[in-house]
Amino acid sequence: MINSSWNIETRINPAGAQSETAIIVGVILPIQSDELIQEHLDELEFLALTAGAKVIKRFTQKLNGPDSRTYIGSGKLEEIRTYIENNPVELVIFDDDLSGKQQNIIESILKVKIVDRSFLILDIFASRAQTAQAKTQVELAQLQYIYPRLRGMWSHLERQRGGIGMRGPGEQEIETDRRIVKEKISLLKKKLEKIDLQSYTQRKNRDEMIRVSLVGYTNVGKSTIMNLISKSEVFAENKLFATLDTTVRKVVWEAMPFLLSDTVGFIRKLPHHLIESFKSTLDDVRESDLLIHVIDISHPQFEEQIKTVNETLLSIGVSNKPTLMLFNKMDEYRKKNFDDLLEVATRNELEQELKNKLQVKYECTMEFISAKTHENIELLRLGMKEMISRQYLIRYPYRAKNW
Repeated sequence: MINSSWNIETRINPAGAQSETAIIVGVILPIQSDELIQEHLDELEFLALTAGAKVIKRFTQKLNGPDSRTYIGSGKLEEIRTYIENNPVELVIFDDDLSGKQQNIIESILKVKIVDRSFLILDIFASRAQTAQAKTQVELAQLQYIYPRLRGMWSHLERQRGGIGMRGPGEQEIETDRRIVKEKISLLKKKLEKIDLQSYTQRKNRDEMIRVSLVGYTNVGKSTIMNLISKSEVFAENKLFATLDTTVRKVVWEAMPFLLSDTVGFIRKLPHHLIESFKSTLDDVRESDLLIHVIDISHPQFEEQIKTVNETLLSIGVSNKPTLMLFNKMDEYRKKNFDDLLEVATRNELEQELKNKLQVKYECTMEFISAKTHENIELLRLGMKEMISRQYLIRYPYRAKNW
């Protein structure tokens, strides 16, 4: 609900509180395999952990499509209800977005708190937002999430104003709530416009230098790589969305300066309203001269993650920029895929086959590193230096530079 100061109380597990016990629920569509849905639920469980919940059980059901009333079938819903009656479950998390109607019906049957994927991601963003810009963006996304669900779910909003003449004759409570939310959305958009103007002015002052942005799926190691390259202290943690606010550092290599940005990570099914709200934060990506697309090559679904990042970049208007694909966590890849007894020559041959396959598929400049062990960091540095030098020659063709 929204309190009198307009802060949205969405925290699943407020700071300092004991972890809530949760179960997660997913639907397996005909085009999906059991293995793929388990990977998706692994990610959902990691999201829940990041938000402060402990997952104790998973439920899946094969359907042609989610049920319009209850998302899953009545039999599976009854199975979940029975499990909840016999176990200490406080929260049920669904891997897809629920309508207000679906959430209300499911909650009335299960008698516990119901959360969908978008709400969970918004909750994490709300806990991670530090700057005024990030807090405003998250609050706007939360309100845009709530607005179409007001009729379906019962979450009464406290009215900040009242008294004679403030409510029309016969105006229903839900209509008042909608008006209040709509007005707040408008105010937040105006506030973001002012913040965006300030950010634009800051970016204009950096125009002379080549700008490089780190992009990628969440939790692939962007902040760790940022720290290695810029020798700074950007917050890095093995949790999803450790970085929300864009961090920009000036780096100088052998008299060649450039700006390096670390941006918020992308994720599968990232809420549309969140993308819209954070478009201004991602202006650094749109206005970059080079992109460093960081990939966790040890993840079983890393190619699906690449696809998600590329689709998200297109949705914010970023395409055809010079890009270096940076495959990180090679040390973890070897642990998961190579036996300790495998001969070094065979291992090297298998790694080369993998690199050749990826080169053919993506046709892009690539480096394979481990930020954790510093493997091939010097090769990354040389590759970046060459690409940045090329961009300086394109921008300033009449300025002879010998970086």
